[in-house]
Amino acid sequence: MKLKLLTKPFSFQLLQSLKTAQGSLQKKKGWLIKLESESGKVGWGEISSFKESELKSCEKILKDLGTQPSREKLDKGINKWPGALGFAIGSAFAEIDSLIGPNSTQNWLTTSSSAILLPTENCLLLKSLESILDQEKQSARELTFKWKVATNSNTSELHLLKQILARLPKNTNLRIDANGGWNRIQARKWALELQNDPRLEWIEQPLPANDIAGLIELSAMVPIALDESLVHHPSLRNTWQSWQIRRPALEGDPRSFLKEMNGNHSYKVISTTFETGIGRRWIEHFAALQLKSNTPVQPGLAPGWCPKSSLFSRNPYLVWESA
Repeated sequence: MKLKLLTKPFSFQLLQSLKTAQGSLQKKKGWLIKLESESGKVGWGEISSFKESELKSCEKILKDLGTQPSREKLDKGINKWPGALGFAIGSAFAEIDSLIGPNSTQNWLTTSSSAILLPTENCLLLKSLESILDQEKQSARELTFKWKVATNSNTSELHLLKQILARLPKNTNLRIDANGGWNRIQARKWALELQNDPRLEWIEQPLPANDIAGLIELSAMVPIALDESLVHHPSLRNTWQSWQIRRPALEGDPRSFLKEMNGNHSYKVISTTFETGIGRRWIEHFAALQLKSNTPVQPGLAPGWCPKSSLFSRNPYLVWESA
């Protein structure tokens, strides 16, 4: 069966630079996918990788596929291609096959609930935190904050941690994300500092992705959530007993993850890669499913980091036109 495949590049600036132990991100780019069947059904997808090398690989594959690939060719390649491309094609097939959306038994779910990603510039972090806490002073809402660390000296960040903890009310949660930027000595210092604090939700990827033994050792002290380790070692998704940070837009065909989330989805956390509205529909859908699980937690949707425009609409046609 022949399909019609259209692609369109997109790019946008984050409202502020995101610094991590792996580098900084200011501009997000990728491709939108529009797939149309012979019967006229349309499916949408998005390639939204952080890695320039993966984006270039996806671009080459798209050129090789052309504008009229067969379904058989796409089905054959989807699990071999980079995860971001597998996500895009699988997303489109899920809509064409009515596995999700208004023409299926599983319509899109939405959520506005999210952890709050704090600024990564130290000069802005405390001001932002204080401003949010002041705005929420009369609210009984339980807030969850995420702080990316390992971007400055360990000593200065441990000092900043004390200032953050001094400001956080009892009914707040704190997630600390090192993006694999600590060694075991540094990670242990943080674990000792936080192991008796009930506001700590988890430390995310404190050690490099391949240091599984070190991560297991730390998990005996504090809750540890894996992120990069799950990408490098996918088998950990079946064996890691604590929290898993899942980024559907990078993991490949979302139909597989949809089955997983409709089954056993405890201790999974849904996280964004700063998608447009097309990819965001999937991220919010998975986040809403997670919030119905036995271990509901705030997803990581990074509210306030993307600009407001039609590129982030829930209507894929508007997203396509604005790209």
